[in-house]
Amino acid sequence: MKKIIMFLMAAFMLSVVPATAQELSKSGKKALKAKVKEFNKEGWKIFGSTSTLDYALERHMIKMQSEDAIEVPGIASSFKSKNVGKQMALNSAMTNYASMMDSEIKGKVVSDMQGDGEFSETEFEKFYAAFKRSVQTTIKDELKESFSIIRDKGNGTSEMQTFFIVDKKAASQARVRALEQAGKESVAAQLYAKVVQKFIEEK
Repeated sequence: MKKIIMFLMAAFMLSVVPATAQELSKSGKKALKAKVKEFNKEGWKIFGSTSTLDYALERHMIKMQSEDAIEVPGIASSFKSKNVGKQMALNSAMTNYASMMDSEIKGKVVSDMQGDGEFSETEFEKFYAAFKRSVQTTIKDELKESFSIIRDKGNGTSEMQTFFIVDKKAASQARVRALEQAGKESVAAQLYAKVVQKFIEEK
């Protein structure tokens, strides 16, 4: 009976290992070491975690090995209250994400629709501004904080970097929700929303 229990425990442990014991490649470990050295040299320290900077960055890099992972950085350049700094970094990440796909989507839609009699560049710009605002709002719930670092600027203020990870599928769904919101503004907006959605779904 004892041997059976030991065997079952071993089998259970083996079934768990592949999902959790991911490691960095040799080049990844080298990059990790170099990045930690750079952060330390620049005076950055881990914030809001009991983990070491080395461990937090390693976990982050392992997560980023997934094809579905998108890294979204957020920066708070000057603050006195750490809570304010965290919110500033989150707002920065939301803005960064909204801008990441901006030129690519815009360029594609304008190119595809320029010969369309219903296309108005002025109306499209209004629609797209509303879409970007909606993306910043809808993506907030999809931003998963990986780790934050902070350093003292020496004048009573600090600066912070927070690294978020977004799942590509979840991000795509968030953009579609943003399109639906932006499309409510006008009939023209609904037309542009359909074209943008088609482009998002093709990516």
